[in-house]
Amino acid sequence: MAASTFSGDETAPFFGFLGAAAALVFSCMGAAYGTAKSGVGVASMGVMRPELVMKSIVPVVMAGVLGIYGLIIAVIISTGINPKAKPYYLFDGYAHLSSGLACGLAGLAAGMAIGIVGDAGVRANAQQPKLFVGMILILIFAEALALYGLIVGIILSSRAGQSRAD
Repeated sequence: MAASTFSGDETAPFFGFLGAAAALVFSCMGAAYGTAKSGVGVASMGVMRPELVMKSIVPVVMAGVLGIYGLIIAVIISTGINPKAKPYYLFDGYAHLSSGLACGLAGLAAGMAIGIVGDAGVRANAQQPKLFVGMILILIFAEALALYGLIVGIILSSRAGQSRAD
């Protein structure tokens, strides 16, 4: 083995970068699905009730926020991976991987929920305007799922670097 200043596990950064990628990819998949599915509902509803299109854009905006959650975690993880400055062990890589998966998969699930509720909700709101508040509450609870993933992801990524006393 060549002389190297790297100390830590050689494969650990792979898991850390995989966590950053997972956070962004899965969150953006949820955001894309939520945007597309609820966007179809908005377009369908807008044919009959065009005055409600701007009011019905809420699910699309809420779905778009999911990608930002993944971006936040991906940036936090990637800034924590610097094996030349500080030893990076498998514990750290696994902490970052689990952080990314927690945020990304929660964002994917939330995006699916927002898309389905948004699609059905805006169509139903066009027929019965009293359903708007109920639709918004359901969307908020669906968005909260992704927020839980973001919070757990931040906590898990903060555990990286605590594997050994340096």
